[in-house]
Amino acid sequence: MANDLPILLERHGHVAVLTINRPGTRNALSGEDMFAAFESRFAELNADQGVRAAILTGSGTAFCSGGNVAEMRDKTGMFGGGPEEITEGYRLGIQRIPRAFQALDVPIIAAVNGPAMGAGCDLASMCDIRIASSSARFAESFVKLGIIPGDGGCWLLPRVVGQSRAAELALTGDTIAADEALLIGLVSRVVAPEELMPAALELAGRIAANPPQVLRWTKQLLRQAQAQTLDQALTEAGRVQGLAHQTADHHEAVNAFFEKRRPVFSS
Repeated sequence: MANDLPILLERHGHVAVLTINRPGTRNALSGEDMFAAFESRFAELNADQGVRAAILTGSGTAFCSGGNVAEMRDKTGMFGGGPEEITEGYRLGIQRIPRAFQALDVPIIAAVNGPAMGAGCDLASMCDIRIASSSARFAESFVKLGIIPGDGGCWLLPRVVGQSRAAELALTGDTIAADEALLIGLVSRVVAPEELMPAALELAGRIAANPPQVLRWTKQLLRQAQAQTLDQALTEAGRVQGLAHQTADHHEAVNAFFEKRRPVFSS
């Protein structure tokens, strides 16, 4: 049944809403079906030029509780075996999620509706923009379980909040409330719980009002620039700009500007 899927997908015009659908484990990231679902859902979004923006949220009262601690205790799933087996388990397991995000062309907003703990905090960091409910909580809590951020958190979190803040979160494992997450730049907005999805949809709608291919190109440039020198980034920006200037959507946007009307883009 569709409601049993690990990640549900709804369309709101040009916006796709993805909901992690494991409320019984507070949306823990575990199991082949969950890892494959991120890959397949993101491939679906990439293939659909009608999708201009996406939102990721959690079902129930949590955004994502991180890894499945019961599986850690029982040494099952990707936590089973010796060091080599666990290394391979992570590569073939949870590490597929940040790689899937890296391949996602569509801008994506995390609508953090509740606790985002451990890998759940990193999951929010994988998104381009984060909005939080006032009931949300965040923790880079791996150290509290005697493990490290095996899903790439040491790469992800400093790029969101800076090296010092990331180190403080990762080395203490402390839980912070939504208002502190706002202060350190982990999220860009905090709203009342009932306003979370309307706010996320409104923001996604403002993004989706723009040309679809240019949105994807812009996201791609933002992502690539994290590992580029300024000269490399300028070279790539010039190449993509050459393509953008040839698009029908560019000509439509310029014409609409001079005709003082709202542009109508291609998909």
